Amino acid sequence: MNKSQMTAAMLLALCSLFGCQSSHQVEVQPVEIKPIHITIDVNVRVEKALDSFFDDLEAAENKIKKE
Repeated sequence: MNKSQMTAAMLLALCSLFGCQSSHQVEVQPVEIKPIHITIDVNVRVEKALDSFFDDLEAAENKIKKE
């Protein structure tokens, strides 16, 4: 081996020894979970159901009055 090959081999050996000594740190931040507020307006359904119910009662009442 000549001098340049020897130097290359030594550099390769040094790089292989010190190149693998890296460390990584990962910081984990706490996750904040906030509540979700949902408002559902069901008045339309209730109003339609009540209208239907009272329409049926009025129809029955009108039928009774006619008899």
